[in-house]
This record gives sequence, structure tokens and C-alpha cells, in this order.
Amino acid sequence: MFLLFVCCFSYQLNLSLQRTFLYSFPMSSFKTALAGISIFLSLLSSVSSAANPLIHITEPFGPNPTNVSFYLYLPSKLAPSPPILVNPHWCQGTAQAAFAGTQLATLADIYGYIMIFPSSPNAEGQCWDVSSPQTLSHNGGGDSQGIVSMVKWTLQKYNGDARRVFSMGTSSGAMMTNVLLGSYPDVFAAGSAWAGVAFGCYAGNGYAVWSDACATGKIVKTGAEWKAIVEAAYPGYTGWRPKMQVFHGTADQVLYPQNLQEEIKEWTAVLGLPSTPVKTLPNDLKSGWTTYIYGEKFMAVSAQGVTHDIQTNAAEVLRWFDLTCTGTGCFSRPEGTVGSSSTSVAIPTTLTTSKSVSSTSTTSATATPTGAPQVKWGQCGGLAWSGTTACVSGTACTFSNPYYSQCL
Repeated sequence: MFLLFVCCFSYQLNLSLQRTFLYSFPMSSFKTALAGISIFLSLLSSVSSAANPLIHITEPFGPNPTNVSFYLYLPSKLAPSPPILVNPHWCQGTAQAAFAGTQLATLADIYGYIMIFPSSPNAEGQCWDVSSPQTLSHNGGGDSQGIVSMVKWTLQKYNGDARRVFSMGTSSGAMMTNVLLGSYPDVFAAGSAWAGVAFGCYAGNGYAVWSDACATGKIVKTGAEWKAIVEAAYPGYTGWRPKMQVFHGTADQVLYPQNLQEEIKEWTAVLGLPSTPVKTLPNDLKSGWTTYIYGEKFMAVSAQGVTHDIQTNAAEVLRWFDLTCTGTGCFSRPEGTVGSSSTSVAIPTTLTTSKSVSSTSTTSATATPTGAPQVKWGQCGGLAWSGTTACVSGTACTFSNPYYSQCL
């Protein structure tokens, strides 16, 4: 009998907007402090929360060498052989925050798929390990193996469809999505990466090592070089590869836009697709967003003027994964027999666009600041915050959400 602990929340994030921040932290393998990323997401005020609470799985679920925490969302009514959608969080995030901040859990109540919300064990910023040789190799260890163990446990426990396993993430979650598809091409059917980097771009000699060179777009390789890196993650694998879609803002100053070009070179080479798009769709998903189609298994979107604070679109993610399909002819890995009949249900128009992370914010309460001045981007307030509330000259303690204010 497995043991489940329901993760209860005493709050509902019903905020309109939150913003991206950059923070610094020391790491022993570096001489100077390195920058990390943090994105806090919220449900739009017009969107209902998911029907059920998040569940914390505490029983053993398979190899988990870095002790990644396992949280699960089960809709009240599961689809027959339900698909699995993994949603790794951003830096400084948690499984609970990712759950509270996505429409995908609400949509799971409609379409019956299961969601896995892993939570990073990384004490220095909660970023995912996308750098170690272990996480960048098939069954080699690292955070990626722990997440895949969650997938396998869920498939077995709930009779899930092993041909319909997907991953979607933003920022560090997008990096992990790239890693999961690169290290475990035999597990995932597709990925959706928003403001991430190519598989192997952060490769280093330690756990969750920050790569300033990758972040700033200085790691530039040919498609053949990227392909070799991906193939080295699973030597000898010649099977089917999952499809991928990637998104990036042209004004991203956290993970520079060059990273989109590297993802394009990498996945087109891995998937054997042309290096130039076969179709270009300006203003496709949104005004200023250009979609580049390279084939049925890869597309890239460049968002003009958009920063790292990118807005994801739940309807597009579900379309790419075909998660509205409830028949036997839905998109899946090609193993086994695929039926010819399927049905798709339209996504409610009120749920078309998922969370919005905006640069608009309001300053926090005007209580007298106390403590040593916090650096720019640092935390200065929030529920249960006991640290300094003062900010360095030129910045002010700015409200992001009830649990976080920062010096901006």
C-alpha cells in the first residue's frame, strides 16, 4: 500500500502579474558569485484553480540519486490510459508554485491527463541540474533520472500511456525539458521549452553548475557538434526521437537569444531536419511572435521584444502534445498499433493563454525599512520573511506576490 500525503495550501495565488528577477549566489567551484534565474508564475485572476490538491508521493518510486521531490496532480476523472505531462519548475521555484501557477493542471481536469511536478533538491537556488555528466546521460543519475523514475512509477500505478509522456517547462524548467528529451529519448514523446538552452550547453563537472558562457550566448556550435553531444547521452541508441518546440524572446537578457539559435541547430540536426525553416509564420501565436516550422517534429518561435519574462500559452502546449485528443489516433510514440479513430475537444476560449509574468509591479507597503540594504534583485519582503527590508540606493522594495518582494 503506497503512502500519499496531500500537500495542502493555505493560500490561492490570485495575482494578476509577477516579474522575473536575477539573483547572485556563491558556488565553491567558482571564484566569483554567479547569476541564477528565478521566475514566479501566477494564475490569471479569471482562471479557476485545479479541482484537487497536489499530492506528495513519499514512498520509494525508483532510482532517485539526488533526492528530487515527487508531487503529482490527479484529475477527478482520468482519461483511459492517461497521458503524463511533466512540468519542472523554474529557478527559485517549487513544485507547489508551479502547480499554483499553471493552467495546465486546470486543463487536466477537462482532458484527464496526469501531471508530475518534480521539486529540485538544489539548496542554492532550486535550479535543476542540467550540467552534471550524470544528469546528461541515460540512466546515469542526476535530477533527470529521478524525474524519469517518477514517470515510470506513475505509468505503472495509474495504467498510463507510455507512448504519451511529455515535458513542458520555462527557464530552468525548459533546460530540464531539453535534458529529459536528450537523455531519455526512449521515454518522452515530445517537449515544449520556453526560454531555455540547448541540451549540453550548461555541461560542467559538477551538480547544477551555472554557465555564464551559455547563458550569455557565447557557446556556439554547429548542428553536427550539438548532435554528437545529444547522441553521446545515450550511446548506441538509434530509435525514434521525440519532437520538440522551443520559444525565446529577442530581448532576453538572462538567457540570451543566441540560445534559441543553438536549440534550433541542435534539434534539427538530431531529428534529421533541414537547418532552414520550410515555413515561416509571422504574428502567428501573438503579434510580434514568428513561428518557424522545420518539419512535423520541430518548430521554433522567436518573440520580438520579449524578455526572459515570457508568456506561455497552454492551448499551444496542448495542441503540440495533442492532449485534447481522447481517441486511439492521438499523437504518440510510434510503438504499437495506432487506431484510426480519435476525438478532440476544443479548449475553452477563457483558458487559451496561460500565466502571464509581467514587468508591471507595485511597490510594497511603506513601513520603515530595517536591516542592512539588500542588493538589487534581492528579496526584501514577503509573508514569513524575517530578513532585511531595506534596499540599496536607487532601488525600492517592490511587491511581486504575497510571498515575495524584491529590490528593483
